[in-house]
Amino acid sequence: MASNISSSPALSFELVARCSTTRARASNLTLPHGPVQLPVFMPVATQASLKGITPQQLEETGCRLCLNNTYHLGLKPGQEVLDAIGGAHKFQGWKHNLLTDSGGFQMVSLLKLAKITEEGVRFLSPHDGSPMLLTPEHSISLQNSIGSDIIMQLDDVLVTTSPDKVRMRQAMERSVRWLDRCIAAHKKPDSQNLFCIIQGGLDLEMRKECCKEMLARNTPGIAIGGLSGGEAKADYCRVVETCTALLPDLKPRYVMGIGYPEDLVVSVALGADMFDCVWPTRTARFGNAITKHGVLTIRNAKYANDFGPIEPGCECMCCRQGEGGMGITRAYVHHNTSKETVSAHLLTIHNVWYQLNLMREVRQSIIEDRFPAYIRQFFADLYESKTDYPDWAVEALKPVGVDLTVEG
Repeated sequence: MASNISSSPALSFELVARCSTTRARASNLTLPHGPVQLPVFMPVATQASLKGITPQQLEETGCRLCLNNTYHLGLKPGQEVLDAIGGAHKFQGWKHNLLTDSGGFQMVSLLKLAKITEEGVRFLSPHDGSPMLLTPEHSISLQNSIGSDIIMQLDDVLVTTSPDKVRMRQAMERSVRWLDRCIAAHKKPDSQNLFCIIQGGLDLEMRKECCKEMLARNTPGIAIGGLSGGEAKADYCRVVETCTALLPDLKPRYVMGIGYPEDLVVSVALGADMFDCVWPTRTARFGNAITKHGVLTIRNAKYANDFGPIEPGCECMCCRQGEGGMGITRAYVHHNTSKETVSAHLLTIHNVWYQLNLMREVRQSIIEDRFPAYIRQFFADLYESKTDYPDWAVEALKPVGVDLTVEG
């Protein structure tokens, strides 16, 4: 019988269950700072903090793996401070796992400040305009100083909607070369896991080619990058479906930058395991609550006299009713949305809990082999009728055996 466990020096991966219909998997990922149950959503703590929530509160949501941003931490507090304290875990008081991006995404988000060559990416600091060269070697050096459990290769990132096929191929091939440089520069493979990143835009043949090259390097985990850049959802799904079909069973699969609940559920069905996005925390700061029935704009006047919890039945620390029914109400959050930071704080806790709990429910449904039924219920809760279901989701799920247009 084939083994369901694989390991590398700083990671072990156990495949616990597969959905008998879709490509969904439930797995156990063990990293240097403890176990992580997959599939998982990872909140983004860009500057070594989730805006508006303490490390202890983040821990109480059940989060065991969150993100830091290499580019930003390299600027402030800087590598010297990180080395002096012994890494980002100590710096931010976080005893669980960390994943750092490589800084590559800033090529897209800070493109006006960046120039890309074979050597690396030359930035102008958004803080003071000073020049900074981010090479594969420097990115890995920074991530070694941060001490994150999962580190990402520096990749050449191009928005998927770019029509420049020549530049897209250049970016894909350069990402492979940069992975080789990252592997050579990695000083702590016994305590930090370097993941490769598959590039190639929306060109499925280029994605397949990149998969082949990246898999030959045998990194402990694999990411699918360059998505969430404004491409049509149907195109996104085709890329994920194409890549996961080529990836080994016994390695974690991370789709970068994905966070809307529908995207998470569909991506799990297509065979992905790990996701991250700033959306749940960012939308909280605009007064929005994520619920199974959609996003509630709590700052709207209709919530001024609504004394129910943010989401009935939710077990987050904000929604849970204490003794005497003493819980946070929608009216209270509404009252504070425009004048106090406490509402953003409470909604951040709720939204992060929602995302993590969504993945916990998905995982349990996979283990019990009822994930297709879970998908149907998820979309039924989210939309008033089947005619409202997004076409991209309906079409993406058909090839993996779930037709939302017919009764299950």
